[in-house]
Amino acid sequence: MKNANTTRRDEIAASLAEVERRIAGACERAGRARRDVTLVAITKTYPGSDVRILAGLGIRDVGENRDQEAAAKAAECADLPLTWHFVGQLQTNKARSVVSYADVIHSVDRARLAGALGREAVKAGRRVTCLVQVALDDDPGRGGVPPAELPAMADLIAGTEGLALGGVMAVAPLGGDPNRAFARLSELSSVLRVIHPDASVVSAGMSGDLAEAIAHGATHVRVGTALLGRRKPFVR
Repeated sequence: MKNANTTRRDEIAASLAEVERRIAGACERAGRARRDVTLVAITKTYPGSDVRILAGLGIRDVGENRDQEAAAKAAECADLPLTWHFVGQLQTNKARSVVSYADVIHSVDRARLAGALGREAVKAGRRVTCLVQVALDDDPGRGGVPPAELPAMADLIAGTEGLALGGVMAVAPLGGDPNRAFARLSELSSVLRVIHPDASVVSAGMSGDLAEAIAHGATHVRVGTALLGRRKPFVR
């Protein structure tokens, strides 16, 4: 319960403690070590001051899904020891900007995008980790490659100068069973690792379904609302 003396840091610290409790509990039930799951704090629509609070509370991985906001926030917080994740759908004309600050890009789902990211990474003298976003439903608006196309996309990323293949990412279908979705993603990850053993990242699970994701092997959970509160609508 908030009161007049509750500070923003207090609010975020309490939320982080609850998220950590949920992650630890899910790991225990799955027979996994807590250290095997990375919490990526999704800070979209929230200010750089919240990123600083999270960093002060020990968060080291921060995610954004809109380049314009992410670029400004990464620059504002450049002095912090953070790994920046880009988790939203990405257009090729944003490749140069995103490569300038993102350490991990979760949403690579097109050959043209992989090529653009690789070229810009080489120009910037960087090597950016990319995950293949896999579509677990038939909604084209949510991005992702069909599961059958995962090996080819993974091979393409692995063979692109400037990029490193990190693994897979997916979002559970709206209204669907997250356990079924994440079990499928786990299967796909296992198949991929036969060909690319180092592609061990499984980015899955958000505020509402992180436990299900962890039960099925997620190595990274992307949590925003449970940490920072319900977001305001994005205004251009």
